[in-house]
Amino acid sequence: MDGPITPQAAERRRPPVIQPGQTYATVTDKISSIVLVRPTTPGWLAGFLVSFALVMLLFYAIAYLLVAGVGIWGVNIPVGWGFAIVNFVWWIGIGHAGTLISAILLLLNQQWRTSINRFAEAMTLFAVACAGLFPLLHLGRPWFFYWLLPYPNAMGVWPQFRSPLVWDVFAVTTYFTVSLIFWFVGLIPDLATLRDRAKKRSSRILYGILAMGWRGSALHWHRYQTAYLLLAGLATPLVVSVHTVVSFDFAVGILPGWHSTIFPPYFVAGAIYSGFAMVLTLAIPLRAVYGLEGFITMRHLENMAKVMLATGWIVAYGYVMENFMAWYSGNTYEGFTAWNRIAGPYGPAYWALILCNVLLPQLLWLKRVRTSVPALFVLALVINVGMWLERFVIVITSLHRDFLPSSWGMYSPTRWDWATLFGSIGLFVALLFLFIRFLPMISIFEMRELVSESPAGD
Repeated sequence: MDGPITPQAAERRRPPVIQPGQTYATVTDKISSIVLVRPTTPGWLAGFLVSFALVMLLFYAIAYLLVAGVGIWGVNIPVGWGFAIVNFVWWIGIGHAGTLISAILLLLNQQWRTSINRFAEAMTLFAVACAGLFPLLHLGRPWFFYWLLPYPNAMGVWPQFRSPLVWDVFAVTTYFTVSLIFWFVGLIPDLATLRDRAKKRSSRILYGILAMGWRGSALHWHRYQTAYLLLAGLATPLVVSVHTVVSFDFAVGILPGWHSTIFPPYFVAGAIYSGFAMVLTLAIPLRAVYGLEGFITMRHLENMAKVMLATGWIVAYGYVMENFMAWYSGNTYEGFTAWNRIAGPYGPAYWALILCNVLLPQLLWLKRVRTSVPALFVLALVINVGMWLERFVIVITSLHRDFLPSSWGMYSPTRWDWATLFGSIGLFVALLFLFIRFLPMISIFEMRELVSESPAGD
């Protein structure tokens, strides 16, 4: 005889999204009421004020940077790349899960994406916005950023298209543009729902403008589905191409530790790894605070944990192959760089990333861990920290000791480096707070489609 069914097991046996008793109307009421009816709570206000204080810290750090120059950072000779590039690659990686969930899982007809795709797409936009700050600030004279663009000018001087910095401009700008359009197009039917249900005249006008005249006619739905699938098809290769281009920043260099052909797939897997970790970091508090356990179920959390486990193994394979090729190649400099990462001055950072990215995530093999909400939340935070440490090790350890011992040096971040990092986190969180307050964090119309297809909705 089977033993008693635990609450976690019972929740996993339910349909993936639609719970008993949920109907077309209750789904709409539940999601739209968070925006239209639910008052601004003290918890939301406190969280937003804390994140806004960090945004002010970011603005102060940037203002002082523009006045004093990049000398306030810890960058030096030979470590000309510091926290700015570390943070840039980290934020770009976090932005990958939103496009993966929305575009690739849509094309693969994975319905479990429905409950998490909306805020994952928003997370992508906010992460890319944070990432875009750092290369501009790293330029030294960010007011001349337009020199990177191929604009007509009187001197006929064009950007150096062999520079990875120019490749980043094109890749990140394209990624942000397509992701923004994809996110906004997906919002249009829900904006019309908010327009029709809003009580305040100002809200009806604002949501009405954003809904762009949506009336839900058959012609509207036909054009919507066509545009959405086309954008998903455009966004899918960007998941691979953007972080591949970012990896070229390193792979095309001649420095030992950077000059590696494994970087493109290694960086893409790491981006998906950290992106899904951030989605879990956001999804778990949101479902608890707003009572969304009926929409973001344990099945969603467990599926994301499985994706993290798979991509974590790809990242671990990248670590092994880096060290193996450094030994197998017989290259003295590559071998020294690999050993320096393990046992050099920054060795603790290397072993910390191995602990965070390889060892602790192996707990996800256990179903008991994959179905434990607190354990998943802690592991997601650990992976986020570990992926930041990975970028730190890649950037710093290859620069601080290269070919000539006479050129070696150490890198120590200053308080301005830390202020910029934590300020960018504050910007990300502040934008997320505004998003969940004024826009539906779960796709209303896609949830209603599932209701109409589910026996629970009968």
